Amino acid sequence: MRGTSPQFSPISKLTARAEHLGVPLLMRSPLNICYFAQSWVSDWNHGNVHFLRGLASELVRMGHRVRCYEQLGSWSLMNLVRHEGERAIEAIDTFRERFPQLDVHFYENKNGFANEMMRELRGVDVVIFHEWNDPAVVQQVLSLKKRLGFTALFHDTHHRAYSDPGALLQMGLHLFDGVLAFGEALRRIYVNSFGIGRAWTFHEAADVENFRPLASQRDCDVLWLGNWGDEERTQELEEFLLRPAEELPEFTFVAHGVRYPREAQEKLREAGIQFRGYLPNLEAAAAYARSHIALHIPRRQYSGGLGGIPTIRVFEALACGAALVCSPWEDRENLFRRGEDYLCVSSGAAMKSEIENLLKDETARRQLASHGLETIQRRHTCRHRAAQLTEICEELVRGAQAQVA
Repeated sequence: MRGTSPQFSPISKLTARAEHLGVPLLMRSPLNICYFAQSWVSDWNHGNVHFLRGLASELVRMGHRVRCYEQLGSWSLMNLVRHEGERAIEAIDTFRERFPQLDVHFYENKNGFANEMMRELRGVDVVIFHEWNDPAVVQQVLSLKKRLGFTALFHDTHHRAYSDPGALLQMGLHLFDGVLAFGEALRRIYVNSFGIGRAWTFHEAADVENFRPLASQRDCDVLWLGNWGDEERTQELEEFLLRPAEELPEFTFVAHGVRYPREAQEKLREAGIQFRGYLPNLEAAAAYARSHIALHIPRRQYSGGLGGIPTIRVFEALACGAALVCSPWEDRENLFRRGEDYLCVSSGAAMKSEIENLLKDETARRQLASHGLETIQRRHTCRHRAAQLTEICEELVRGAQAQVA
Protein backbone atom coordinates (compact mmCIF):
# COMPACT_ATOMS: atom_id res chain seq x y z
CA MET A 1 0.00 0.00 0.00
CA ARG A 2 1.90 3.02 -1.24
CA GLY A 3 -0.23 6.05 -0.58
CA THR A 4 -0.08 9.51 -2.00
CA SER A 5 1.78 12.22 -0.16
CA PRO A 6 -0.29 13.49 2.79
CA GLN A 7 -1.92 16.88 2.44
CA PHE A 8 -0.88 19.64 4.84
CA SER A 9 -3.70 20.90 7.09
CA PRO A 10 -4.59 24.61 6.99
CA ILE A 11 -2.88 26.66 9.69
CA SER A 12 -6.18 27.90 11.10
CA LYS A 13 -7.46 24.38 11.66
CA LEU A 14 -4.16 23.32 13.20
CA THR A 15 -4.18 26.28 15.56
CA ALA A 16 -7.74 25.63 16.71
CA ARG A 17 -6.98 21.96 17.26
CA ALA A 18 -3.80 22.71 19.20
CA GLU A 19 -5.56 25.23 21.44
CA HIS A 20 -8.33 22.70 22.15
CA LEU A 21 -5.74 20.16 23.32
CA GLY A 22 -3.62 22.68 25.19
CA VAL A 23 -0.59 21.97 22.99
CA PRO A 24 1.64 24.75 21.65
CA LEU A 25 1.76 24.71 17.86
CA LEU A 26 5.31 25.11 16.58
CA MET A 27 4.95 25.66 12.85
CA ARG A 28 8.37 26.37 11.46
CA SER A 29 9.37 24.71 8.19
CA PRO A 30 7.76 21.26 7.84
CA LEU A 31 10.06 18.30 8.41
CA ASN A 32 10.48 15.42 6.01
CA ILE A 33 10.39 12.29 8.24
CA CYS A 34 10.80 8.60 7.40
CA TYR A 35 9.63 6.24 10.15
CA PHE A 36 10.57 2.52 10.10
CA ALA A 37 8.49 0.12 12.22
CA GLN A 38 7.98 -3.64 12.29
CA SER A 39 4.44 -3.08 11.05
CA TRP A 40 1.99 -0.24 10.58
CA VAL A 41 -0.72 -2.42 9.08
CA SER A 42 -0.79 -5.17 11.72
CA ASP A 43 -1.36 -4.96 15.48
CA TRP A 44 -0.98 -8.70 16.16
CA ASN A 45 1.20 -8.97 19.30
CA HIS A 46 2.29 -5.41 18.47
CA GLY A 47 0.66 -3.13 21.02
CA ASN A 48 3.03 -0.26 20.25
CA VAL A 49 1.32 0.23 16.90
CA HIS A 50 -1.43 2.22 18.66
CA PHE A 51 1.06 4.91 19.61
CA LEU A 52 3.07 4.75 16.39
CA ARG A 53 0.00 5.21 14.19
CA GLY A 54 -1.33 8.02 16.36
CA LEU A 55 2.02 9.80 16.56
CA ALA A 56 2.62 9.64 12.79
CA SER A 57 -0.92 10.87 12.14
CA GLU A 58 -0.46 13.88 14.42
CA LEU A 59 2.86 14.73 12.79
CA VAL A 60 1.06 14.78 9.44
CA ARG A 61 -1.69 17.00 10.88
CA MET A 62 0.98 19.40 12.14
CA GLY A 63 2.17 19.82 8.56
CA HIS A 64 5.15 17.46 8.42
CA ARG A 65 5.66 15.00 5.60
CA VAL A 66 5.80 11.48 7.05
CA ARG A 67 6.50 8.24 5.20
CA CYS A 68 5.97 4.99 7.11
CA TYR A 69 8.16 2.03 6.18
CA GLU A 70 7.33 -1.64 6.78
CA GLN A 71 9.27 -4.69 5.65
CA LEU A 72 7.34 -7.13 3.48
CA GLY A 73 6.56 -10.31 5.40
CA SER A 74 6.83 -8.69 8.82
CA TRP A 75 6.42 -11.07 11.75
CA SER A 76 3.32 -9.32 13.06
CA LEU A 77 1.50 -9.16 9.72
CA MET A 78 2.31 -12.76 8.80
CA ASN A 79 1.03 -14.00 12.15
CA LEU A 80 -2.11 -11.88 11.86
CA VAL A 81 -2.92 -13.48 8.51
CA ARG A 82 -1.90 -16.98 9.62
CA HIS A 83 -3.87 -17.06 12.87
CA GLU A 84 -6.88 -14.78 12.41
CA GLY A 85 -8.34 -15.55 8.98
CA GLU A 86 -11.28 -13.27 8.12
CA ARG A 87 -10.62 -11.14 11.20
CA ALA A 88 -7.20 -10.29 9.75
CA ILE A 89 -8.80 -8.92 6.58
CA GLU A 90 -11.29 -6.90 8.64
CA ALA A 91 -8.49 -5.50 10.84
CA ILE A 92 -6.41 -4.45 7.83
CA ASP A 93 -9.43 -2.87 6.12
CA THR A 94 -10.26 -0.96 9.32
CA PHE A 95 -6.70 0.32 9.54
CA ARG A 96 -6.91 1.64 5.97
CA GLU A 97 -10.24 3.33 6.67
CA ARG A 98 -9.10 4.98 9.92
CA PHE A 99 -5.64 6.07 8.76
CA PRO A 100 -5.88 7.28 5.16
CA GLN A 101 -3.33 9.98 6.03
CA LEU A 102 -0.55 7.43 6.63
CA ASP A 103 1.70 6.92 3.63
CA VAL A 104 2.86 3.30 4.07
CA HIS A 105 5.75 2.04 1.94
CA PHE A 106 6.64 -1.67 1.83
CA TYR A 107 10.21 -2.75 1.11
CA GLU A 108 12.26 -5.95 0.81
CA ASN A 109 15.74 -6.42 2.20
CA LYS A 110 17.27 -7.95 -0.91
CA ASN A 111 19.85 -7.07 -3.55
CA GLY A 112 19.41 -3.44 -4.45
CA PHE A 113 17.90 -2.43 -1.11
CA ALA A 114 20.67 0.09 -0.39
CA ASN A 115 20.16 1.72 -3.81
CA GLU A 116 16.41 1.86 -3.22
CA MET A 117 16.99 3.60 0.11
CA MET A 118 19.40 6.05 -1.53
CA ARG A 119 16.50 7.17 -3.73
CA GLU A 120 13.85 7.03 -0.99
CA LEU A 121 15.82 8.95 1.64
CA ARG A 122 17.27 11.71 -0.53
CA GLY A 123 16.17 15.06 0.91
CA VAL A 124 14.88 13.50 4.15
CA ASP A 125 15.48 15.43 7.37
CA VAL A 126 14.92 12.71 9.98
CA VAL A 127 14.90 8.90 9.89
CA ILE A 128 13.39 7.15 12.93
CA PHE A 129 13.74 3.45 13.67
CA HIS A 130 11.37 1.81 16.12
CA GLU A 131 13.26 -0.89 18.02
CA TRP A 132 11.47 -3.87 16.39
CA ASN A 133 13.34 -3.69 13.09
CA ASP A 134 15.78 -6.07 11.42
CA PRO A 135 19.30 -5.00 12.51
CA ALA A 136 20.56 -5.66 8.97
CA VAL A 137 18.06 -3.12 7.62
CA VAL A 138 18.99 -0.59 10.30
CA GLN A 139 22.68 -0.91 9.54
CA GLN A 140 22.23 -0.55 5.78
CA VAL A 141 20.16 2.61 6.18
CA LEU A 142 22.59 4.10 8.70
CA SER A 143 25.46 3.45 6.27
CA LEU A 144 23.82 6.10 4.03
CA LYS A 145 23.57 8.68 6.78
CA LYS A 146 26.78 10.57 6.13
CA ARG A 147 26.21 10.67 2.36
CA LEU A 148 22.58 11.82 2.57
CA GLY A 149 22.91 14.01 5.64
CA PHE A 150 19.79 12.94 7.52
CA THR A 151 19.40 12.87 11.30
CA ALA A 152 18.72 9.41 12.80
CA LEU A 153 16.74 8.60 15.96
CA PHE A 154 16.22 5.25 17.68
CA HIS A 155 12.80 4.83 19.32
CA ASP A 156 12.57 2.26 22.13
CA THR A 157 9.24 1.19 23.65
CA HIS A 158 10.29 -2.17 25.09
CA HIS A 159 12.35 -3.67 27.90
CA ARG A 160 15.17 -5.31 25.91
CA ALA A 161 17.71 -2.62 26.84
CA TYR A 162 17.21 -3.92 30.39
CA SER A 163 16.48 -7.61 29.78
CA ASP A 164 18.49 -8.37 26.61
CA PRO A 165 20.98 -5.55 25.91
CA GLY A 166 22.95 -7.65 23.45
CA ALA A 167 20.04 -7.59 21.01
CA LEU A 168 20.14 -3.81 20.83
CA LEU A 169 23.90 -3.60 20.38
CA GLN A 170 23.35 -5.12 16.92
CA MET A 171 21.53 -1.94 15.89
CA GLY A 172 24.63 0.25 15.68
CA LEU A 173 23.41 2.60 18.38
CA HIS A 174 26.57 4.73 18.17
CA LEU A 175 25.52 5.84 14.67
CA PHE A 176 22.25 7.37 15.85
CA ASP A 177 22.01 11.03 16.77
CA GLY A 178 19.81 10.24 19.75
CA VAL A 179 17.41 7.84 21.45
CA LEU A 180 13.73 8.26 22.29
CA ALA A 181 13.14 6.13 25.40
CA PHE A 182 9.61 5.55 26.66
CA GLY A 183 10.51 6.06 30.30
CA GLU A 184 13.13 7.72 32.45
CA ALA A 185 14.45 4.40 33.76
CA LEU A 186 15.05 3.27 30.18
CA ARG A 187 16.63 6.59 29.20
CA ARG A 188 19.17 6.20 32.01
CA ILE A 189 20.16 2.77 30.70
CA TYR A 190 20.96 4.26 27.30
CA VAL A 191 23.00 7.05 28.85
CA ASN A 192 24.77 5.13 31.61
CA SER A 193 25.13 1.63 30.10
CA PHE A 194 25.24 2.26 26.35
CA GLY A 195 27.03 5.61 26.51
CA ILE A 196 24.44 7.42 24.39
CA GLY A 197 25.10 11.16 24.59
CA ARG A 198 21.61 12.34 23.69
CA ALA A 199 18.54 10.52 24.95
CA TRP A 200 15.09 11.86 25.70
CA THR A 201 12.31 10.48 27.87
CA PHE A 202 9.54 10.11 25.32
CA HIS A 203 6.49 8.43 26.81
CA GLU A 204 3.80 6.72 24.82
CA ALA A 205 0.39 8.41 24.67
CA ALA A 206 -3.20 7.93 23.55
CA ASP A 207 -4.48 8.37 20.03
CA VAL A 208 -7.64 10.17 21.12
CA GLU A 209 -9.03 10.17 17.59
CA ASN A 210 -9.53 6.40 17.87
CA PHE A 211 -9.41 5.75 21.62
CA ARG A 212 -12.19 7.68 23.29
CA PRO A 213 -15.30 7.01 25.42
CA LEU A 214 -18.13 5.37 23.49
CA ALA A 215 -21.74 4.79 24.45
CA SER A 216 -22.60 1.10 24.69
CA GLN A 217 -24.58 -1.51 26.57
CA ARG A 218 -22.44 -3.23 29.22
CA ASP A 219 -22.02 -6.98 28.78
CA CYS A 220 -18.86 -7.46 30.85
CA ASP A 221 -17.98 -6.66 34.45
CA VAL A 222 -14.19 -7.02 34.31
CA LEU A 223 -12.10 -6.75 31.13
CA TRP A 224 -8.50 -7.85 30.63
CA LEU A 225 -6.82 -6.92 27.33
CA GLY A 226 -3.36 -8.34 26.89
CA ASN A 227 -1.28 -11.30 25.86
CA TRP A 228 -0.27 -14.16 28.11
CA GLY A 229 3.20 -12.68 28.15
CA ASP A 230 5.87 -15.27 27.25
CA GLU A 231 6.17 -16.24 30.94
CA GLU A 232 6.91 -12.58 31.76
CA ARG A 233 3.74 -12.21 33.85
CA THR A 234 2.29 -15.70 34.29
CA GLN A 235 2.43 -15.51 38.09
CA GLU A 236 0.97 -12.00 38.03
CA LEU A 237 -1.95 -13.10 35.84
CA GLU A 238 -2.66 -16.02 38.14
CA GLU A 239 -2.68 -13.77 41.21
CA PHE A 240 -4.43 -10.67 39.89
CA LEU A 241 -6.78 -12.12 37.24
CA LEU A 242 -7.41 -15.84 37.71
CA ARG A 243 -7.85 -15.95 41.48
CA PRO A 244 -10.18 -12.93 41.72
CA ALA A 245 -12.29 -14.40 38.91
CA GLU A 246 -12.49 -17.75 40.69
CA GLU A 247 -13.56 -16.07 43.92
CA LEU A 248 -16.11 -13.77 42.27
CA PRO A 249 -18.18 -16.17 40.12
CA GLU A 250 -21.18 -13.85 40.20
CA PHE A 251 -19.35 -11.39 37.90
CA THR A 252 -18.48 -11.71 34.21
CA PHE A 253 -14.76 -11.67 33.44
CA VAL A 254 -13.59 -11.39 29.81
CA ALA A 255 -10.06 -11.74 28.41
CA HIS A 256 -8.77 -10.82 24.96
CA GLY A 257 -5.32 -11.50 23.56
CA VAL A 258 -3.07 -13.70 21.44
CA ARG A 259 -0.34 -16.26 22.08
CA TYR A 260 -2.29 -17.99 24.83
CA PRO A 261 -1.05 -21.60 24.96
CA ARG A 262 -3.59 -24.36 25.48
CA GLU A 263 -2.78 -24.66 29.19
CA ALA A 264 -3.32 -20.91 29.64
CA GLN A 265 -6.70 -21.08 27.93
CA GLU A 266 -7.63 -24.00 30.18
CA LYS A 267 -6.68 -21.97 33.26
CA LEU A 268 -8.93 -19.14 32.10
CA ARG A 269 -11.80 -21.56 31.54
CA GLU A 270 -11.38 -23.13 34.97
CA ALA A 271 -11.41 -19.65 36.56
CA GLY A 272 -14.69 -18.84 34.81
CA ILE A 273 -13.12 -16.27 32.46
CA GLN A 274 -14.48 -15.96 28.94
CA PHE A 275 -11.53 -16.04 26.55
CA ARG A 276 -12.45 -14.21 23.35
CA GLY A 277 -9.08 -14.31 21.58
CA TYR A 278 -7.67 -11.67 19.27
CA LEU A 279 -9.15 -8.19 19.51
CA PRO A 280 -8.08 -5.74 16.79
CA ASN A 281 -6.51 -2.72 18.44
CA LEU A 282 -9.00 -0.38 16.82
CA GLU A 283 -11.88 -2.28 18.47
CA ALA A 284 -10.50 -1.72 21.97
CA ALA A 285 -12.56 1.42 22.61
CA ALA A 286 -15.78 -0.52 21.99
CA ALA A 287 -14.60 -3.31 24.30
CA TYR A 288 -13.86 -0.85 27.10
CA ALA A 289 -17.28 0.73 26.57
CA ARG A 290 -18.95 -2.66 27.11
CA SER A 291 -17.18 -3.28 30.43
CA HIS A 292 -17.54 -1.83 33.92
CA ILE A 293 -13.89 -2.23 35.01
CA ALA A 294 -10.60 -2.71 33.12
CA LEU A 295 -7.50 -4.38 34.54
CA HIS A 296 -3.86 -3.55 33.87
CA ILE A 297 -1.33 -6.25 34.79
CA PRO A 298 2.13 -5.16 33.61
CA ARG A 299 4.95 -7.54 32.81
CA ARG A 300 7.31 -7.89 35.74
CA GLN A 301 10.02 -5.82 34.01
CA TYR A 302 7.79 -2.75 34.40
CA SER A 303 7.22 -3.33 38.09
CA GLY A 304 10.89 -4.21 38.67
CA GLY A 305 14.00 -2.88 36.93
CA LEU A 306 12.00 -0.58 34.65
CA GLY A 307 9.51 0.41 37.30
CA GLY A 308 7.76 3.67 36.62
CA ILE A 309 7.05 3.10 32.92
CA PRO A 310 3.35 2.86 32.08
CA THR A 311 2.81 0.76 28.98
CA ILE A 312 0.33 1.66 26.25
CA ARG A 313 -2.59 -0.15 27.94
CA VAL A 314 -2.76 2.48 30.67
CA PHE A 315 -3.07 5.29 28.13
CA GLU A 316 -5.59 3.32 26.06
CA ALA A 317 -7.87 2.42 28.94
CA LEU A 318 -7.94 5.90 30.47
CA ALA A 319 -8.48 7.55 27.08
CA CYS A 320 -11.53 5.31 26.59
CA GLY A 321 -13.01 6.36 29.93
CA ALA A 322 -12.40 3.03 31.65
CA ALA A 323 -12.31 2.60 35.42
CA LEU A 324 -8.82 1.10 35.66
CA VAL A 325 -7.46 -1.16 38.40
CA CYS A 326 -3.77 -2.14 38.25
CA SER A 327 -1.55 -4.78 39.77
CA PRO A 328 1.57 -3.27 41.40
CA TRP A 329 3.55 -0.68 39.47
CA GLU A 330 5.01 2.61 40.63
CA ASP A 331 4.41 5.82 38.68
CA ARG A 332 7.79 7.33 39.53
CA GLU A 333 7.44 10.13 37.00
CA ASN A 334 4.04 11.29 38.27
CA LEU A 335 2.35 10.98 34.91
CA PHE A 336 -0.97 10.17 36.54
CA ARG A 337 -2.69 10.64 39.89
CA ARG A 338 -2.72 7.35 41.75
CA GLY A 339 -5.99 6.83 43.55
CA GLU A 340 -7.72 9.40 41.34
CA ASP A 341 -6.96 8.42 37.73
CA TYR A 342 -6.54 4.71 38.47
CA LEU A 343 -6.37 2.35 41.43
CA CYS A 344 -3.35 0.19 42.26
CA VAL A 345 -3.55 -2.86 44.51
CA SER A 346 -0.80 -4.70 46.33
CA SER A 347 -2.09 -8.29 46.27
CA GLY A 348 -4.57 -10.64 44.68
CA ALA A 349 -6.79 -10.39 47.76
CA ALA A 350 -6.78 -6.59 47.44
CA MET A 351 -7.60 -6.90 43.73
CA LYS A 352 -10.63 -9.06 44.54
CA SER A 353 -11.79 -6.57 47.18
CA GLU A 354 -11.32 -3.54 44.89
CA ILE A 355 -13.19 -5.19 42.02
CA GLU A 356 -16.06 -6.09 44.31
CA ASN A 357 -16.25 -2.58 45.77
CA LEU A 358 -16.13 -0.82 42.40
CA LEU A 359 -18.75 -3.04 40.82
CA LYS A 360 -21.12 -2.08 43.62
CA ASP A 361 -20.36 1.66 43.38
CA GLU A 362 -21.25 3.23 40.04
CA THR A 363 -20.40 6.74 41.30
CA ALA A 364 -16.86 5.69 42.21
CA ARG A 365 -16.40 4.09 38.79
CA ARG A 366 -17.57 7.22 37.03
CA GLN A 367 -15.31 9.48 39.08
CA LEU A 368 -12.29 7.27 38.44
CA ALA A 369 -12.98 7.16 34.71
CA SER A 370 -13.58 10.91 34.50
CA HIS A 371 -10.35 11.79 36.30
CA GLY A 372 -8.27 9.44 34.18
CA LEU A 373 -9.74 10.76 30.95
CA GLU A 374 -9.09 14.35 32.03
CA THR A 375 -5.41 13.60 32.68
CA ILE A 376 -5.02 11.95 29.28
CA GLN A 377 -6.58 14.88 27.45
CA ARG A 378 -4.53 17.40 29.39
CA ARG A 379 -1.11 15.73 29.18
CA HIS A 380 -0.92 12.46 27.28
CA THR A 381 -2.32 12.59 23.75
CA CYS A 382 -0.37 11.74 20.62
CA ARG A 383 -0.66 15.43 19.81
CA HIS A 384 1.40 16.26 22.90
CA ARG A 385 4.09 13.76 21.87
CA ALA A 386 4.12 14.99 18.27
CA ALA A 387 4.85 18.50 19.54
CA GLN A 388 7.67 17.13 21.72
CA LEU A 389 9.12 15.11 18.86
CA THR A 390 8.99 18.14 16.57
CA GLU A 391 11.05 20.13 19.07
CA ILE A 392 13.60 17.29 19.37
CA CYS A 393 13.93 16.90 15.60
CA GLU A 394 14.23 20.61 14.97
CA GLU A 395 16.93 20.87 17.64
CA LEU A 396 18.93 18.05 16.04
CA VAL A 397 18.46 19.26 12.47
CA ARG A 398 19.49 22.81 13.41
CA GLY A 399 22.54 21.45 15.17
CA ALA A 400 23.55 19.37 12.14
CA GLN A 401 23.07 22.35 9.82
CA ALA A 402 25.22 24.55 12.08
CA GLN A 403 28.04 21.97 11.99
CA VAL A 404 27.97 21.89 8.19
CA ALA A 405 28.01 25.70 8.05
